[in-house]
Amino acid sequence: MEKSKTAIVTGISGQDGAYLAKFLLEKGYRVLGAARRSSRQSTFLPRLAYLGIENEIELIDFELSEITNIVRVLIQYQPDELYNLAAQSFVATSWEHPVTTSDVNAMGVLRLLEAIRTYSEHTRFYQASTSEMFGAARSYPQDEETPFHPRSPYGVAKVFGHWITKNYRESFGLKCSSGILFNHESPLRGQEFVTRKITLGLARTALGQQSYIELGNLDAKRDWGFAGDYVDGMWRMLNSATFDDFVLATGETHTIREFAEKAAQQLGFNLVWTGSNESEVGVDRDTGKILIQVNPKLYRPAEVPLLLGDPARAEKELGWQRKISFDELIEMMVKSDYEACKSGKLFF
Repeated sequence: MEKSKTAIVTGISGQDGAYLAKFLLEKGYRVLGAARRSSRQSTFLPRLAYLGIENEIELIDFELSEITNIVRVLIQYQPDELYNLAAQSFVATSWEHPVTTSDVNAMGVLRLLEAIRTYSEHTRFYQASTSEMFGAARSYPQDEETPFHPRSPYGVAKVFGHWITKNYRESFGLKCSSGILFNHESPLRGQEFVTRKITLGLARTALGQQSYIELGNLDAKRDWGFAGDYVDGMWRMLNSATFDDFVLATGETHTIREFAEKAAQQLGFNLVWTGSNESEVGVDRDTGKILIQVNPKLYRPAEVPLLLGDPARAEKELGWQRKISFDELIEMMVKSDYEACKSGKLFF
């Protein structure tokens, strides 16, 4: 009988960590969930519970800012695969905490790679890169060869993590791949992200639990997919004959305005817009109720107006395909948030 593989997943408490853990368990992996002690909430991780796998994950204390902790974990477990999904992942917060963001998102990657090179060279390493590295891109759609022009401390730190992963692969022959993932959402998305802010806020509004929601730039365009589809791509990158960098995306772009309109429609609202710029509001045509207001304080210091990915290489070389459409994604998120708010059981 073939020995099961061991995988360490950093950022196990987050959206991607939970979906990846479920995916790996279904493939027979032993999954070690690496999380900061402060993130474990007395070992109750709500996203794992939502997916029904909280009792199947072995939680281990892990701190990306502490090299000795990383070394001890690698020596003890000698994992077959390590997926680095841990990060300070909210772009807006990176402007308030640029040093912390850089230490975790940039230097944390270097600590992991150096520890693998020295103590666990056989370990296959996945680095979670991001479309935010492209930032003010000069060409569309963006693929693996598009130059980076990050527009936030988050994006800059992620560029370092991406390039140091490539460097260790090319310099030391480590089995490393980076996934340049465009926006991927789900019912497990954090409430600080705009998609979840929209679906949760509109669900609460529909139930009379909230008056309206505030948003920033309604015309920012993003390439949105389903997180559950994207973790399949992560696994394929580490189980391919070639270790490299791959874009995962839908190849479609939609505005925040469009996301809000479709989410409102799912709840029976007929959203229309009045006013302009900072005075614009989204109103339910049938009742005249204001559902959305623009708050200029929510604009980024340096805006990224458009992100659009080209997943052709991943589709061709990895056989990766997304399964959930944009409309299906919104329907899934709205339904989940509405039911959670209605029952009073909102855990994340």
